[in-house]
Amino acid sequence: MPEDNVHYEEFRVDGDKLVAKIKEIIHEGNVRRIIIKNDKGETLIEVPLTLGVVGVVLLPVWAAIGAIAALAANLTIVVERVDPA
Repeated sequence: MPEDNVHYEEFRVDGDKLVAKIKEIIHEGNVRRIIIKNDKGETLIEVPLTLGVVGVVLLPVWAAIGAIAALAANLTIVVERVDPA
């Protein structure tokens, strides 16, 4: 898959809206990876997403994201998307 089809989007959210925004992003599709950064730009968690990874497999990830949301006020979500060829 050529790297030309990859692009990034950034969203700034409050901690209490983090989980809802990530669910919305995943539902939109074509997401290869989600990176959550704090207000200093430091990466807190990087979640690679592949086709077929859903449900129970993501439970530990949701728990980690929920913990991050509870501890941080301002976060940036970086979304790596792959455009269909």
